[in-house]
Amino acid sequence: MNIAVLDGGAHLKAFVRMDGAVLGSIDIAIKKAKTAVLFGMNSEAVGEFCKPGAPAQGLAATNNVLVVFAGGVPIKDARGSVIGAVGVSGGAVDQDYDVAQVAAGAA
Repeated sequence: MNIAVLDGGAHLKAFVRMDGAVLGSIDIAIKKAKTAVLFGMNSEAVGEFCKPGAPAQGLAATNNVLVVFAGGVPIKDARGSVIGAVGVSGGAVDQDYDVAQVAAGAA
C-alpha cells in the first residue's frame, strides 16, 4: 500500500509506502487524495460525473489529472468542512477503499 495524506489545500502532508508496494501506485494514491479534497467527496463519487453520458465526461482530465476510482476519501471536521484527504493505492480497489475509509475516520 501507498498512503498519502493531503491538507485542505491539497498539499502533501504525509506519505507512507510499504516495502514492496507498487511504485506506479505512488502517484495514484496522491491523486486519489487530491481528487477527494478538491471535490469534497470520495474519489469514486467524482467518477460518477465522468462516465460516458454523464454531465462532466472530461472532468478526470482537469487539475493535472484526477483519479476517479475508489481509494480517495476526504477528511472532515466536526462541522463537515473538508480539512484534508487520504489517498490509498497498491491493493485491489476495494482494499484501497477500505484502508482509506479507516484512515480518514481515524483522523
